[in-house]
Amino acid sequence: MTLHPHRILTTDLRYPEGPVWLADGSVIVVEVRGGTLTRVHPDGRKQLVAQPGGGPNGIAVGADGYLYVCNNGGLNWVERAGMILPHGVPADYRGGRIERIDPSTGKVDLLYDQVNGVPLKGPNDIVCDAHGGFWFTDFGKVRERDADRGGLYYAKCDGSLIREVVYPLVTPNGVGLSPDGRNVYVAETDSARLWAWSIGAPGEIVPEAWPASPNGGRLLYASPDYVRFDSLGVEADGNICVGTLVKGGISVVSPQGGLVEFIAVSGEIFPTNICFGGPGMKKAYITCSGRGELAELDWPRAGATLYNKVRGG
Repeated sequence: MTLHPHRILTTDLRYPEGPVWLADGSVIVVEVRGGTLTRVHPDGRKQLVAQPGGGPNGIAVGADGYLYVCNNGGLNWVERAGMILPHGVPADYRGGRIERIDPSTGKVDLLYDQVNGVPLKGPNDIVCDAHGGFWFTDFGKVRERDADRGGLYYAKCDGSLIREVVYPLVTPNGVGLSPDGRNVYVAETDSARLWAWSIGAPGEIVPEAWPASPNGGRLLYASPDYVRFDSLGVEADGNICVGTLVKGGISVVSPQGGLVEFIAVSGEIFPTNICFGGPGMKKAYITCSGRGELAELDWPRAGATLYNKVRGG
């Protein structure tokens, strides 16, 4: 286990997730509990970007400069050990959705709310590719006595196509792409497993043989400890960095499989999301969701560079 010193950029965020670093040094996060997108400036100042409502959960930047947002439709919240944590489905829940947001005006447009007539339940995390599309996970919803099964999906940014690619998965959460765009990764929360699929064409996978692979993917890592995996980021060298709840840090996994190292985030048991930025892409920005904070720390390796630029950013 490695512990890197970190500093808190800002506090009092309402369950922050989905950080996106911008060239001016600011970071846009969602506030899941607040139903908003918020820009955090380098000095810690916060600025409202948009108010989509529901439960905005993950952000990706398209080549057009718009923000593409997974909205889980909303969650209930419970206080536990001094933290406000997600728990269950709110009474006003009407389904999940993918939204497109203009960061310069805050205008929110509905892009998708179903796949082949099947409603989206709880879209969670999202990553844009180099072909005008994006991959996203649908975690589903967890109720008192039952839960939805989730999956991995692909869609076009122009609203012309959405397809189910892998179904079912066990509480799929973080999603990312290898730096060369040839592999897509998904972290499952409850199983604490990280999966990889080879991409044959935009939005299409080349499945591994069944029954060696139950979902067509390659198992890169399964934690031997009781932890829960959340979102993920990818390093320039291809390592996959997974937010690891309960243990409180980032599990760094090799694209060939196996744990490279575990980097602890001191005092936090809900480090949900990570993105990279700063000089040489060697700063990590981690949402400490349980405490409502955004942390910055020096990272031992460079993060993968995103080619897209936010409109007006």
